Amino acid sequence: MARADQLKALLRAYAGEEDAQFAAIALQMAADEAQKGHVRLAAELKALVEAAQARQQSKPLVRPGPVPMAQPKGELAELLTVRYPRHHLLEMVVAPDVEAKLKRVLKEQRSHDQLSGHGLSPRRKLLLVGPPGTGKTLTASVLATELRLPLFVARFDTLITKFMGESASKLRLVFEALKATRGVYLFDEFDSLGLQRGSQHDVAEMRRTLNMFLQLIEQDTSESIVIAATNHGDSLDTALFRRFDDVIRYSAPNEAQIEQLLRNGLAILENPNMDYAPLIQVALGLSHADIARACQDSMKDAVLEGLPHVSFESVLLHLQERSASLKALKSS
Repeated sequence: MARADQLKALLRAYAGEEDAQFAAIALQMAADEAQKGHVRLAAELKALVEAAQARQQSKPLVRPGPVPMAQPKGELAELLTVRYPRHHLLEMVVAPDVEAKLKRVLKEQRSHDQLSGHGLSPRRKLLLVGPPGTGKTLTASVLATELRLPLFVARFDTLITKFMGESASKLRLVFEALKATRGVYLFDEFDSLGLQRGSQHDVAEMRRTLNMFLQLIEQDTSESIVIAATNHGDSLDTALFRRFDDVIRYSAPNEAQIEQLLRNGLAILENPNMDYAPLIQVALGLSHADIARACQDSMKDAVLEGLPHVSFESVLLHLQERSASLKALKSS
C-alpha cells in the first residue's frame, strides 16, 4: 500500500492543482508497488496516469478569459502590489499553537455573519512576529487563498519618504483602499515603520507615520484583514500590540517539524531508504525556508544526474551549506 507521506504529497498536489507533480507522485507510487511485487496494481496505476495525461494533451488549447482582479490604480499602484496566491493551510508546517490561531482566524472570518448577528467582529488585525523564513509571509498567502481574497503587499520603499507629512498621506491612501476593496493587506518588515518611539533609530517622519498608522488601524472598521509582520518584535513600539486582535509568534522548526518539512520537500523524489535522523540534527536551527530550499536543491541534483531518488549525501550537503551560512551570518 502507498505510504502516508506519498498520499499527503498526492493530496497537496491535487489541492494546488499541480498536474505535473500529481502525475509524478502517482508514477512513483506505481514504481514502489512494482518493487514490492504488485505488478498488476503497478500497471493499472501507470495506465490510469498515462490515460489522464493523454486526455489532458488532447484537449483543445483554449485561451482563458480575463480573470477579474483588484488592481491598484493611480498613486496606489506605487504603494501596493497585488497577487492571488495558491497556498493552503495544509501545506504549512508550524507549531500547534500557531496552527490553532490561524484556524481560529479562518473560522471567525467564515462565520462573519453569525458573529455580526450578535454584535461581534471576527479577528482581522494580526501581528506576526518571528525570525526570517519561519512562515510569516506564507501565512498572509494562506489566509488570502483560504478566504479567496486578493493579497495586497504594502511597498515600504515608496510608502516611507523623507518629506514631512507625505508618508502619512500615503498611508492614509492605503487604509482607504482597505475599505474600498476587501482583501488581505500585508505590511511586511513592519519594524521599518513600527520602531520604538524615542529609540536611536527614530526620526521625525517615521514617528509621524507611526502615529498615523496607530490612529488608522484603531479607526479601521473595514472587512479587510490587516497583517503586520516583523523579524524584530522587541524593537516594536509597545503601543502597537494592543491595536491588533492577535499576536502570533513564529519560531524555527523543532525536530518533528523538520522531519515533516524534509518529507514534504522531498516527496516527489523521496528515497524510501532515507535516514532522516542525521539530517534532522544538521537542520536544527535552520528556518522553514532554508530547509525547503535545501530540499529543492537536492531534487535538482537528482534530476540533473538522472537519479530516480534524491541521495542522502546531496540533502546532507545542502543542509550543511545553509547551516554554515547561518553561523557565518550570526558571527559577523
